[in-house]
Amino acid sequence: MRTRYPEIEPYDSGMLAVGDGQSVYWEVSGNPAGKPVVFLHGGPGGATAPHHREFFDPSAYRIVLFDQRGCGRSTPHLSDDSTMTHNTTQHLIADIETLRAHLGIERWQVFGGSWGSTLALAYAQRHPERVTELVLRGIFLLRRKEIDWYYNGAAGYVYPDEWAKFLAPVPEGERDQDLVEVYHRLLHSPDEQVAHAAAIAWSSWEGATSSLLPQPDRVTDMAEPRFALAFARIENHYFRHGGFLDEGQLLRDIDTIAHIPAVIVQGRHDIVCPAVSAWELHQAWPGSILHIVDDAGHAATEPGIVHHLIEATDRFAKLG
Repeated sequence: MRTRYPEIEPYDSGMLAVGDGQSVYWEVSGNPAGKPVVFLHGGPGGATAPHHREFFDPSAYRIVLFDQRGCGRSTPHLSDDSTMTHNTTQHLIADIETLRAHLGIERWQVFGGSWGSTLALAYAQRHPERVTELVLRGIFLLRRKEIDWYYNGAAGYVYPDEWAKFLAPVPEGERDQDLVEVYHRLLHSPDEQVAHAAAIAWSSWEGATSSLLPQPDRVTDMAEPRFALAFARIENHYFRHGGFLDEGQLLRDIDTIAHIPAVIVQGRHDIVCPAVSAWELHQAWPGSILHIVDDAGHAATEPGIVHHLIEATDRFAKLG
């Protein structure tokens, strides 16, 4: 069973102005002369973390991490400024290209999980000439049925106790409405207590359902108020707008990247991003390789998921 590479530190980092008053945090680690790879974190609204560097052989890869607009170490942080006019998938794709050019990279491998898989597919379909390979985990195609599954009750049949906590901030008379819309109002309430309670409930729901076995530390981290407010606001913003994509767009346009080598890694018991999306993506993309991990949920840190992700990055490292 493959495990993650040892912890490393970045050798370069900075803040990159990308327009609209936004600056994104970026860092580079590994081998300065190695194969370039960019890591796309989840959410949207999550952030990069040191362990994200560990999916890549540091002797073989030039490893690029960055925090997407409004979250992590990027500024302005969405817990401080709730304006999201300039935060869309198209903006993030442009930011990736700005960062690539800033770092002098011609082409790179793109690695993304959960929302990161969505963004990776959208970026690759817009700029296929810039992508050497794709490594995707916990597939999220951002279709309405996927949003409804997770935020409008069906996933609560698997986690009824956690679903009750998710519903707690919602007035009883509004619990039969579209909860994505209801949460939008709560997250932007002028009453800070209401907004924070909603953010913590939204973020904790994802933290509690993201792994096959309970990980209390994950829930605690995701319930931290500053993180939760940015995370919940950004996710809700994107999900209300269908990810700023046409319904079914990522499957519809799969032919634009059919030639790019790709590995898809999916936990069979993933509640956040059910395996049907990975299956449908693989069926539309016969050249891709799909690994369904029988003893895993959504988290990238689960052993079977890690094994196949490292196996993929090691294999692609040899392609040059």
